[in-house]
Amino acid sequence: MSSMTPVHPRIPAIPDDQLGPTDVVAAIRARRGGGLLNLDRMLLNSPSFAVGWNGFLGAVRNTLKLDPLLRELAICAVAVLNRADYELGQHAPEFLAAGGSQAQLDALADYPAALRDTALFTPAEHATLELTREMTLKVQVSEACFAALRAVLPDSRQQVELVGVIATYNMVSRFLEALQVQAE
Repeated sequence: MSSMTPVHPRIPAIPDDQLGPTDVVAAIRARRGGGLLNLDRMLLNSPSFAVGWNGFLGAVRNTLKLDPLLRELAICAVAVLNRADYELGQHAPEFLAAGGSQAQLDALADYPAALRDTALFTPAEHATLELTREMTLKVQVSEACFAALRAVLPDSRQQVELVGVIATYNMVSRFLEALQVQAE
């Protein structure tokens, strides 16, 4: 997607033999199931930032009541809209594991058409896609968009969580793209 990504990241990621502090690395490995991503190696340039990121993203990924399908659809939509290949590569498998289809993922490549596709996306998925579009491209969310979300997701906790997921993964994509973190 992104034509601006160079061969190398803008800031070197921390190599495995220099990773530290050990307690920070251990916490990240625990959240990731043992491994580290290039994103983690980049974050470890600032251990304080890595600690905060790990705790925050751990909560977003593992403790929300929001339907995982809607969470991953929103994350993939943010990645597509921001042309964040790394983010899409990490979350497309998560979207499929949460019950999404390859046809839905493929449809996101033409986002305006995906927004019109009532056969491929449920009303809740449409509301998620529209909210993601407005938050990502316009920042402000229209009353009509939020009313459509309320109609299909009436629980205020899940509304807050969906808005939070979209905001969080806009942060993630901006971090990845600004530093041009390379895929594994």
